[in-house]
Amino acid sequence: MARDVLVLCYHALSPTWNAALSTTPERFERQLTQLRRGGYRGARFTDAVLGRAQGRVLSVTFDDAYRSVIEHARPILDELAMPATVFAPTDFIGAEAPIGWPGVDHWLDGEHARELTPMTWDELRLLADAGWEIGSHTCSHPRLTRLDDDALADELERSKAQCERGAQTTCSSLAYPYGDLDDRVVAAAVRAGYQAAGALPGRWLGRRSAMRWPRIGIYHVDDGLRYRLKVSPAGRRLRSLRAAGRGG
Repeated sequence: MARDVLVLCYHALSPTWNAALSTTPERFERQLTQLRRGGYRGARFTDAVLGRAQGRVLSVTFDDAYRSVIEHARPILDELAMPATVFAPTDFIGAEAPIGWPGVDHWLDGEHARELTPMTWDELRLLADAGWEIGSHTCSHPRLTRLDDDALADELERSKAQCERGAQTTCSSLAYPYGDLDDRVVAAAVRAGYQAAGALPGRWLGRRSAMRWPRIGIYHVDDGLRYRLKVSPAGRRLRSLRAAGRGG
């Protein structure tokens, strides 16, 4: 079987929150079950992109380490016998209060504010012990291309060390906040010791590599035919061609 690596990027799961970055547990289960029936087998992000898993490979990733991941996503993934990868913004882990940055901070004062509560290090250790991968989402979730060299190195190096100390596991992967990267950011991530890094669609990434791996963002609107087209090999090829045509 030809190798086919599909990496999905989720954020939060909620039965009621209609934010763009959220989906429902029922929809999440249906989406992954469809892929499982289609022959995909789960793998952690680093294993998937470094070629340690063969055939049709599905890597489920979660940015921001929201508590809903352990509350709603883990039981579903356990039932499907799939591991996953959580990318943690380490300055906020264990905050026991909603966290926010530009793009989600408008939810902090509403009835769904608790959806923005991050996991604790104890919870991340539970996931690591269950076979999940814990990666870095930097320390403070900045746009990395806007930082000077010293601040960039600090965000990458300190978050990696915090993940390893807090989750008591090796941290070999990174998700670029906002999918914001350039050659300087990638080079800094390599120097910091990362082996794999996840990006998001919307810009040309150049030649695909383990440090610029394209993930498919799955959002509240993605269901039914829209979802099936988004994750299909043909749909992924089309988006790749469109991104290459934009040139950035």
